[in-house]
Amino acid sequence: MKLLSLLARGCAILAGVLLTVITFITCVSVLGRNTIGKTLVGDYELTAVAAGAAVALFLPWCQIKRENIIVDFFTARMAPATNAVLDRFGALLLAVVLVLLAWRTGVGAIAAFRSNSGTMMLGFPEWITYALMVPPMVLTAVIALAQAFGPAAEGEQA
Repeated sequence: MKLLSLLARGCAILAGVLLTVITFITCVSVLGRNTIGKTLVGDYELTAVAAGAAVALFLPWCQIKRENIIVDFFTARMAPATNAVLDRFGALLLAVVLVLLAWRTGVGAIAAFRSNSGTMMLGFPEWITYALMVPPMVLTAVIALAQAFGPAAEGEQA
């Protein structure tokens, strides 16, 4: 789990850098628009591209920390052992879903590459965003599988 944690942390740091870049681009664009009447061409496109990648890059860190959204309305009063089984089952389901998402995102990246599709203003290749989303999705699936079948987590009853 240490290697997975290190990789997840790296993904989260990269996501933070992307969000910082988005913030910088937005600030420059807004300041330019309101002071000299000029904006950055394609600022919305760059924001969308970076935000899509950032969301995917945050997934492994959320999963390694077990901080994804958990609706425990029905399970709050169940025994800790029952909750542990349900958490492991949820991790397994998440792994399956993320493997499917990674596969389809990879297929989308290949299709976007073959069609040479790009954003409207800048012509930024769309396949790059899809391709950047696949590795963190796979990493999240691997983390979820490790949580589903690995040793008991801290505070979890086996």
